[in-house]
Amino acid sequence: MNGVHVLRAGTLSLKVTRRAVAVCGVLALALVALALWAFTLGSYPLSLGELAAVASGTADTGVRTVVLEWRAPRIVAAVLFGAALAVGGAVFQALTRNPLGSPDVIGFTTGSYTGVVLTLLAGASSYAALAAGALAGGLLTALTVYLLAFRRGVRGFRLIIVGIAVGALLSSVNTCFSVKADVDTALRAAVWGAGSLSAIGWPAVLMASALLAAVALAAPVAQHRLRRLELGDETATTMGVPVERTKLLLVVLGVAATAAVTAAAGPIAFVALAAPQIARRLTGRGTSVDLAGSALVGALLLLGADIAAQHAVPGVVLPTGAVTVCVGGAYLLVLLVRESRRGR
Repeated sequence: MNGVHVLRAGTLSLKVTRRAVAVCGVLALALVALALWAFTLGSYPLSLGELAAVASGTADTGVRTVVLEWRAPRIVAAVLFGAALAVGGAVFQALTRNPLGSPDVIGFTTGSYTGVVLTLLAGASSYAALAAGALAGGLLTALTVYLLAFRRGVRGFRLIIVGIAVGALLSSVNTCFSVKADVDTALRAAVWGAGSLSAIGWPAVLMASALLAAVALAAPVAQHRLRRLELGDETATTMGVPVERTKLLLVVLGVAATAAVTAAAGPIAFVALAAPQIARRLTGRGTSVDLAGSALVGALLLLGADIAAQHAVPGVVLPTGAVTVCVGGAYLLVLLVRESRRGR
């Protein structure tokens, strides 16, 4: 009987893996199609033929400028940043074993925001300085939450509650800094805090990519460790996983992915919350973490939100973060209702 159960489990796992691969392939094709569509939109509309001419190097200077200098940085940033936010969200949701365990819910994004606000108040505004401030703020917030939530180990629910409390405190600190700062600094912080890809250029994209490349290299190892942690701390310990050290390293990985985005585009909410959950439902992995599927869904969500921010209201360019808040707020409401019903 045990052999039959093992065979059935293996067959089921193979089916889930095949479904996940097929879904990831469809998501990748959808992402390419959405990106191509984004290139054609705007006050200077382009055709697919003109895009092909740019790719082959035969397009005229005006078309090349529109594609490579104006639209490409924003589209590439939306794809990379959406994937990074989704990976950060997947890591924290797996660590907390709770769909609400997202960096923007448990205060880590707010901590990165605080680091950037302090950097702006210090007079630095380059991407390198903002990235350092965002990473330092996020890591210090994560360390504070981790230490406050630590009671003979870290439990997911306690981490979320402590994170929400610390995030609320930091949000009031950010507001205080904005009120006390001079008008120019406060205005820059407010514009940045809305979360927008409007000012993204190739320098910010390339510097963010360097940090995200390190996250991508660590992702396979992280997914392997996360799947072992999903079996429970005691089981993971018997399998040779140093549980608390692994959790701390995974927190650093999740904060780094989120901070790279926050430094360049400001706090963009709800992508990290929604993308991992949508990916799990699409790939059929249930409660198992899926970083690749989450990254593709996150890239699609943020690119779609940025397209809507630019073109949904004629003549008005909205902050991308405003669109993700509207969509994510509805998703969060549905998630809370579902969780409350499950808890009855």
